[in-house]
Amino acid sequence: MNEGKVNLFVYGSLRDRRIFQSVSGFSFARKASKLDHKILFAEPALLPHYRRVSPDNVYYYAISARSSRIEGFVINDIPAPAMAEIDRYEGKRYERESVQVNTANGPIEAQAYLVTHDSMEKHFGDRFHVNLIHELWLRKRIEKFIKRRTRPGERTVDAESERRADRELLATTERDLVMSHYRTDAVSDYYLEHELDRPRPSIKKLYDYPEARPFIKNYLALAVRQVLLNQLEEQIQSRYRFELDRMRTSDRYFNRSVSVLAALQMINGNSRAVNLIVDECLKTMPYESNDLIDYVKYAVRASKSMFDTRVASAKLTRIRSNLQPGLVPLGIEIEMSNVGAAAVEPQRSIQKLVDPVYDGFKYFYDFHLDVLSWKLGGYIDDHSGSTDQARRRGFLELAPGRLNIAGELSRPATGDPWLLNQLINGIVNFYDVRPHSLHLSLQLRKNQIGNQKILPLGFVKCLLVLGGGTERKGTGQLWISRMGYDEIKQYEYGEELVFARTSKRRWYLGGDDIANKPPAQATTHVQQYKFIRLEKRANYEPLIMCLKGLQLSYNPADYLTADQLKNNPRLQQQYEELKKWAAEPTEISHQIIGRFVRAVQEGLMNEGHHRPAHKLHYIDWVLSAIDVQLRMFNKQLRQIS
Repeated sequence: MNEGKVNLFVYGSLRDRRIFQSVSGFSFARKASKLDHKILFAEPALLPHYRRVSPDNVYYYAISARSSRIEGFVINDIPAPAMAEIDRYEGKRYERESVQVNTANGPIEAQAYLVTHDSMEKHFGDRFHVNLIHELWLRKRIEKFIKRRTRPGERTVDAESERRADRELLATTERDLVMSHYRTDAVSDYYLEHELDRPRPSIKKLYDYPEARPFIKNYLALAVRQVLLNQLEEQIQSRYRFELDRMRTSDRYFNRSVSVLAALQMINGNSRAVNLIVDECLKTMPYESNDLIDYVKYAVRASKSMFDTRVASAKLTRIRSNLQPGLVPLGIEIEMSNVGAAAVEPQRSIQKLVDPVYDGFKYFYDFHLDVLSWKLGGYIDDHSGSTDQARRRGFLELAPGRLNIAGELSRPATGDPWLLNQLINGIVNFYDVRPHSLHLSLQLRKNQIGNQKILPLGFVKCLLVLGGGTERKGTGQLWISRMGYDEIKQYEYGEELVFARTSKRRWYLGGDDIANKPPAQATTHVQQYKFIRLEKRANYEPLIMCLKGLQLSYNPADYLTADQLKNNPRLQQQYEELKKWAAEPTEISHQIIGRFVRAVQEGLMNEGHHRPAHKLHYIDWVLSAIDVQLRMFNKQLRQIS
C-alpha cells in the first residue's frame, strides 16, 4: 500500500462501481489491463470473524462473530481525499478500523467500516437482536391467519390459548414456510393460506381401536410435556433474543440450541410441578370426551404459570458463563427405547419384548408428536431407512438441528462441546424412556475428505472404553456392552461393525444473500461415531473433545465396512481380535494410551489453524479426564484378576 493511501474492504453498497464512483470520484476493476489514474485495482476478499447483518433491510453492517466471515472486495490504494468522502458517506454509525482480510494472494491489511453489538442494539433493538426481519414479518402474517381461522373476532383468554394450540400443531408447517422463504421473495397470501389451511389432527379414531387404548394416556402425557417444553422455549426466544443472538457463534448452527437447553433445564428442574400438571390434565379431561387440541390447549395455559423470568435469566447466565465454543460443528442423534435393542427387527422377534408404556412408539405420528417435538428433531427410527409416517415400532430418536427427515436437511446443533453435553443430558432426563445409544457427528474439513485413514486397533479399544458401555457381566467380568450385545454389528451386506461412518448433510435452502447462490458449505460431510452407549448420568464432554482431537489429527475413516473386511485380511484379523477383547477385555498398554492421548492433544492444539480453539486449561482438563478413565479401566481389570 502506497503512503497516504488506503486499502478498503467493502461488503455493502460500495461494491457497486457506480455508487463507489459517485462517492469517491474513482472507479475500480479486477483486471490490471483496465487500470488508470481513475480506476483502482479491486480483488475478492474474505473478512474473517465478522458477519453481515441488515436489520433495517437497507444498509449492511459488519459485526463481530467468531465463526463467521464476510465476502467482499478489497479496493487498493484509495487516496486520502477519496477516503474522506467515503467517511462522510458512511456516516457516524460505523467505525473505520484496521482489519486483516484474506485474498487469493494471501492475507493483507485493509480498512473496513464496522459496528459494535452495543451500537446495533441501541439503534435497532429487537430487529438487530435476531437479524430476522423477514422471518418476524412472515410469522406475524401466520399469526394473523390463525386468528382469522380460529374463533375469529374473539379476544378471550381461551380463544388466544386455542390459537396458540393451533400454532403448536402447525409448527413444522410454519418452520418449513420460514425456511423456504427466508431471504427470498415474499410469500403470497394465497400460498400462505393454502399451506396453513389444514384440518386439525384428531386422535378420536384411536378410541375405538382396542390395541391402542392401553397406551393413549401415556401418549397424551408425553404430548402435554412436549407442549410445555415448546411453550417455555418460545417465551425464552421471545424475551431473550438479544442474549441468545450473542451466544450463537455462527448462522450455520441450529438457532434454538441454547433456548431449547434452557427450557429443558427449567422443565427438568421443576419435574414435580410438571408431573402435577400432567396428572391433573389427565384426571380432569378423560380422553373419551376430548381431542388432541384440548390437551394442547391445557398445556399452553399451564405453561404461563410455569414460566419464571428470574429462573430463565439465571439458566441463560449459567449457560453463557460455561460455554466452550470451538470451530468444529457438532451434532447428535439420541436413541431411546424401553426395550433396548429389541426395538427393531430382527431383535424384536427374537427377544419377544414388549414396551408397556408406548408399544414401541407405534402411535407416535397419530399423536402428532413428530410436529410437537420438531425442535428436538424427534422421529421414530426402525433402522429400515424409511422416512414415512406410517405406524411402526422403533427407537425414539432425537436430533436437535434436524430440520427435515425425508430431505435429510439438518444443521449442526452447536460447535460447543459443553453445550452439546448439556443438551444430551437435558434430553435424556426429559423423556421417561430408557436411553440406548448416542451418535456423535463431527463435520469434516474439506482437506480431510478423501484422505481418511483406518484407526489403529489400540485407538479403537481406547474409544470403546471411553464410550462403548463398559459393564460388568453376572460373573463380575468387565465387557464392552455395545459390542457384547451385538448392537453395532450389521449383516445386510455381510458382517460389518457400524463403529463410524462418513455421510453427507445438507443444511441450506434458498439463495446466498451475497452471491445469489448456495454457499460452499451448504452440503457438508460429517463423520458419525455410532459406537457410544447412552446413559442418564454420563458426562460426554471429554469424549466429544476426544473424538474432535482425534479427527483433526488422525482423520479416521469408516470403521469397519463389509468391503473393508472383505478386501483387507489384516482388518479381518484385527476385527476378530477386537471381538474377543470386547468380550473379555485385557489391559491397554501405557504406550498405546500415551500415543492415543498425544494424538488427541495434537488435534486440539491445532483446531484453529495451527493454534488451539479452546483455552489451554480446558484442553488440559479434557486430556487428564481421558487419561484417568483409561487408567481406571486397567485398574478395574487388575482388581478382578
